[in-house]
This record gives sequence, structure tokens and C-alpha cells, in this order.
Amino acid sequence: MTKVTLVSTITRVVLGILFLAHGISKLQMGLGNVEAWFSSIGVPGVLAYAVAALELVGGILLIAGLFTRYVSALLALMLIGAIFTAKLSAGLLGNGQAAGYELDIAFILLALYLMTAEPSPLSLDHAFFKKQRA
Repeated sequence: MTKVTLVSTITRVVLGILFLAHGISKLQMGLGNVEAWFSSIGVPGVLAYAVAALELVGGILLIAGLFTRYVSALLALMLIGAIFTAKLSAGLLGNGQAAGYELDIAFILLALYLMTAEPSPLSLDHAFFKKQRA
């Protein structure tokens, strides 16, 4: 395994764990509470369920390395939405009352990397789709 392959695998798995943790956190808060918070900032509350599902399922898929490019693209789009709807007004580093969007930018960059990187040999993408690429 090359260094690039190892870094790609670690990046994918760690990003998956982080998104899974965010999704679990939303479940622990109660999706009704997350829905109410979304509504309070002008975002349709129903999106709380979509975001939680994307974080949970997307995190699991990234850990497994399945549909990595598509999941990464969806997560990047979700993060861009989060920046513009919830975090932009707090600034890059936050304002003491709300988190900034520096972490979102880092996650977007990791997702962009995964969208363009070759599937790692330690992924289901590689196992299932390597014949199609050949």
C-alpha cells in the first residue's frame, strides 16, 4: 500500500467517523429539537431529518468506502448549505455564541479530496467496482 493510498483510507474513515458522530449527536439531542432549531434560523425543519440521515448513513458509507465520491459530494453540498444558512453570520472562527465555519471548510476540502481520489484497495468501492474501471 502506498503512502497516498494509506492517507486516502485514513481520510475517508476518519471523515466517516466524524459525520457518523454528528448524526448520532443529532439523534441524542432529539430530532424534534434539531427540527425546531432549523426552523428558528429560517431553514425548513424537515431538513433536520435529511441532514441527520445523511450524516448517519453517509458516515457509515464513508467508513466502508462505498459510493465514496457520491457521498462526499452530498456531504460537501450539505456543508456549504450549513455555512450559508447557519454559520456565515458568526464569522470564520465564530463569535463566542455560535461556532464559525472553519471546521466546515476543512470537511469540505476533505470531501473534495475524496471525490477526486482513486478508491483505496481497502474500500468496498474498490472491491465492487474495480472491474468496471479496468
